Amino acid sequence: MIFNRNRKAAGLGALVTELEQAVEARDGARTERAFGAAMSALQQAPDDELVPAGPRLAALLPAFPPTGPRPFLANAAGFCVERGADPPACAEPILDAVRRDLLDASEFARRWTAAGGDGDALPEPDEEGIDDALLARLGGDGHEALRLALAWCSVESWQPPALAVLCRSAEVRRRYAAALLPACREVAALESHDLKCLAHALAVLDDEPLIVLHRPTGRGFEVRIGGIGDNFQLHTLLAHVLVGGGHVPGAAPSAESVRLATDPAPARGRTDVVATGSFELLAPDGGRIWNEGLPDDIPVVEGRRLLVLDEPAYRRSWNADRFFPHLPGAAELTRVLSADETRTWFARTSAGIAT
Repeated sequence: MIFNRNRKAAGLGALVTELEQAVEARDGARTERAFGAAMSALQQAPDDELVPAGPRLAALLPAFPPTGPRPFLANAAGFCVERGADPPACAEPILDAVRRDLLDASEFARRWTAAGGDGDALPEPDEEGIDDALLARLGGDGHEALRLALAWCSVESWQPPALAVLCRSAEVRRRYAAALLPACREVAALESHDLKCLAHALAVLDDEPLIVLHRPTGRGFEVRIGGIGDNFQLHTLLAHVLVGGGHVPGAAPSAESVRLATDPAPARGRTDVVATGSFELLAPDGGRIWNEGLPDDIPVVEGRRLLVLDEPAYRRSWNADRFFPHLPGAAELTRVLSADETRTWFARTSAGIAT
């Protein structure tokens, strides 16, 4: 949860109106006062005030200066989404701002590295470390250098509002995720920020057809997946569909582990439910698809993601809770492939059919 809630307070709508008017008037002092009052009231407001406030707060993001409190404003809009505000109505300004800061963080790293010597590590993302020497090293306009430095320091703080809209709307993911994911992965690869949750959310597949080949039986299936946060969850749902559906041999997952993976209601806390692996997940070239990875890791072959299932190399088990509590997963068997189709798909892999 982005904010803690305290006692009930009224008047959030009026305070947001004052903030809107202050921003429109470009009155810095008035905007600062209105912003503080709105943020204070937000933590106490009832849901019926938070729902309409979310899109209005998000809409203010483009008007806030890049060196101002934009992440706090985005978190306020995200908190409203957590309490019921419409995710698509809030998503564009939030995710546009996220993308801008990711790009600025990458540019910060590029300039810092270009100005230094071999082995000169990137600085810690801490605003207290921003000084004249740091800004001078970045070069260029001082205001731009400050914007890049602040983006480097604040990029992790964009995750909560981004997750608020991404994990509550497949429409939002379809519209914005593909454009954001490369920028997120580029910053994450620098290993100075923990962006795992954001990267996972941006990589979630929705309404995605998946060709699944079961090597021990030589059978093939088309499965449509969506909303799956990691391959632990995918593994459970494939076992539910294929083993539980009687299509391949093995031990089906428990009803509770399937419920935890698919329940539309948000997960409440952590459970002790354990899921047990039924397969080895393999890429078409025989490489391992790790449970810790993502469905997005499954390679695309001839326009379809292609996954090979084999006998597990050893017994695996894991906690059955899903990665994103607010994001239910789905896996549906759309059809069993004919023998000819299955042979054609197996011919595109390095895996033979077990005899």
